[in-house]
Amino acid sequence: MNRRTLIAAIIAGGLTLGAAAVGVAYFAGFAGSSPQKLALSSPTPTPSGSPTATASAGTGTWTVTSGSQAGYRVREQLASLPAPSDAVGRTSSITGSVTITQSGSSYTVAAASLTVNVNTLTSDRPMRDQRIRQMGLESNRYPTATFVLTTPIDLPAGATGGQVVNVSATGQLTIHGVTKTVTIPIQARLSGTQIELAGSITFPFGEFGMTPPSIGGFVSVQDNATMEFDIKLAQQGA
Repeated sequence: MNRRTLIAAIIAGGLTLGAAAVGVAYFAGFAGSSPQKLALSSPTPTPSGSPTATASAGTGTWTVTSGSQAGYRVREQLASLPAPSDAVGRTSSITGSVTITQSGSSYTVAAASLTVNVNTLTSDRPMRDQRIRQMGLESNRYPTATFVLTTPIDLPAGATGGQVVNVSATGQLTIHGVTKTVTIPIQARLSGTQIELAGSITFPFGEFGMTPPSIGGFVSVQDNATMEFDIKLAQQGA
């Protein structure tokens, strides 16, 4: 081995060790727990004598309001060693609306369109947040994720009376600039002047043209990602 080759090998080895050290230091900081999966919040008790939700109160257009959250959940690993908890990033930068119509005694979600500013996703690690802006989600290039309902949802009886109901929302989900038709299971509740929707969907990174991000080639992400949300909507004009 000549001197030039030896120097190159030393530099390469140093860079590899440096990347490994970054990966190990990053991985060693895991606390072993992560935020609970997003779900419907506990309902606020209705004060005695206050009006309760009525069927007619469910119709109309509802817009996203404060308290809404959306984000991702993935499992990271160092080489082949999985992390003890999920990596979770969330944002409250969500806009959109849902329209409910009535025909006789039946209620239907006729339209829904939601947009999440994924470039504002924040986790417990700035290094991770910076990485997904450049790799994987590439939110610097694709700053929004959207869902547009394509199939109306017939609501089960009791849906406008404060009960929790289970429905499936089929529509166009766009992430990383790629649009796919998906069906998302959702729990929904209309309580007073608020609708709350919670659900999640899991998919391989490659389904939306993404490559799982890594840090230094040592910390990587398992292939499946979960998108989860807890969205609160207020009725326009209420």
